[in-house]
Amino acid sequence: MKRLALLAAASALVIPAALSAQSAVDPVFTPAAVRAHVEFLADDLLKGRDTGSEGHEIAARYVASQFDGLGLKSAGDKDGWLQRITFQKTEFGKTPATLTVTGAGGAKSFTHAGDVIVGINAAEPHLDVTAPLVFVGYGLENKRLGLDDYAGLDVKGKIVVTLRGYPKGLPSEEGAHLSATKGKVAEAHGAIGMLSLGTIQSMKARPWTRMVQFADEPDFTWVSPEGVPFNAAPGLRASAALSDPAAEAVFAGAPTTIAAIRKMADKAGGEPRGFALKTSVTIKADTVSERVISPNVVAILPGSDPKLKDEYVVLSAHLDHIGISPAKPGDPADKDGINNGALDNGAGIATMLEVARAMAQSPDKPRRSIIFLASTGEEKGLLGADYFARHPAVPVKQIVGNVDLDMPLLLYPFTDLIAFGADHSTLGPIVAKAVAPMGVKLSPDPMPQETIFVRSDHYMFVKQGVPAVFLATGYANGGEKAWGEFLGGAYHHPGDDMMQKIDWKTGARFAEANYRITRAMADGDTPPQWFAKDFFGDLFAPDAAKATK
Repeated sequence: MKRLALLAAASALVIPAALSAQSAVDPVFTPAAVRAHVEFLADDLLKGRDTGSEGHEIAARYVASQFDGLGLKSAGDKDGWLQRITFQKTEFGKTPATLTVTGAGGAKSFTHAGDVIVGINAAEPHLDVTAPLVFVGYGLENKRLGLDDYAGLDVKGKIVVTLRGYPKGLPSEEGAHLSATKGKVAEAHGAIGMLSLGTIQSMKARPWTRMVQFADEPDFTWVSPEGVPFNAAPGLRASAALSDPAAEAVFAGAPTTIAAIRKMADKAGGEPRGFALKTSVTIKADTVSERVISPNVVAILPGSDPKLKDEYVVLSAHLDHIGISPAKPGDPADKDGINNGALDNGAGIATMLEVARAMAQSPDKPRRSIIFLASTGEEKGLLGADYFARHPAVPVKQIVGNVDLDMPLLLYPFTDLIAFGADHSTLGPIVAKAVAPMGVKLSPDPMPQETIFVRSDHYMFVKQGVPAVFLATGYANGGEKAWGEFLGGAYHHPGDDMMQKIDWKTGARFAEANYRITRAMADGDTPPQWFAKDFFGDLFAPDAAKATK
């Protein structure tokens, strides 16, 4: 990617005075303003904005300066713009991690990033765990959905073996949530480890070769103000993903084969039942940890309504990306390794900044207060948003809704939007009504197999009981092809840079859509509400007021 002068990009963002006199209904959004933000954030000098890097710190200062210039109120640490978060970063040591399967036929060993991917446990820098195995189907448990994969199984002190994903026919967002919490369920039943193996469906969505590409990435978790690293399931000492050779070794002597289990799981409603396996595993791994600091950037636009200003709407976007890809043997010396993250998520931050500008310059300020959050650590597991949702700038009970902007694909003139999570709360109707005057429709999740509902920052607000959606450009009008090509090419790759054919008019249009959505949330007489009897509303906000669907 061609370098550009950072100061030149910053100066390009000076907004003409003529644009300050906008109406609240029809603010002006320009392609040039969106492009200028992305040019700065995706510049090579920021080196991919990795969590804890100097490039991310520069990006955070840039966003803070934009907030400052708009006259917003700082809401970070000690009245500053930055909410600094300490992260624990853990990597494998020099000795390769191994998984050894022992059964009647002897022992077979597998090395990390070959036919197994061993998980990192920062709490045990010299991990050495041996335990018998129990297959637990999908490893799910939920009375409401009739799931009880642990029924009749004794897994205390053992390592469970689970299928990735969730049964076909289960609602995708509920299934995604349950799939993301398998570790906590296993821990609750006394398991000390978890192995996962692919289904026919999951292996199509994430082939083993794709999983191995990211096998050596460091593990991150946030550290509490008291100095304690966060771990959702500390009782699980060991984990690993298995490819076919390792899975077949684990199921040696089992009453049914992997192929039969996968065939059953591939049917609608297929739920293979669990059973004790005749093998055990030993997992060994050496790791090293260090602490790094990386900030969220937080600003508030106070509301104008005396009765509603103490309610807050959060507009969020992640600022971090994945940094520089290490060189591989045989790579040419001049190969580009910088993952600039122009669309993921420079475009999301640019959208948020333009919405903030329009809000701040409107003569008719929103009734509720708006929190603008540029989060860190999203690429490491939604960590910055999780930390903010647990340590918010205002009491979390005063946060009434969240819209998250992550990787808007500004490569085609979108005519529909996808609001992941829209079916669970009044945010769905709010979003649909807000963008209707633009001729934009709301479409359902077109790729449920990707479990996107649990893979972006809004999910961390959902877990704190806040109605939330993740906004993305839709599949209509060429969107499906554009998404397929991007996810199979530039996504998490140096190709996500300014050399792409980005449609900046689409960027301005996406900013307008999100302005309308955020404004509708802020100005409505009633705040966003979970629908009555909704899975997530009942699970995370059982006592909150509910709306009729």
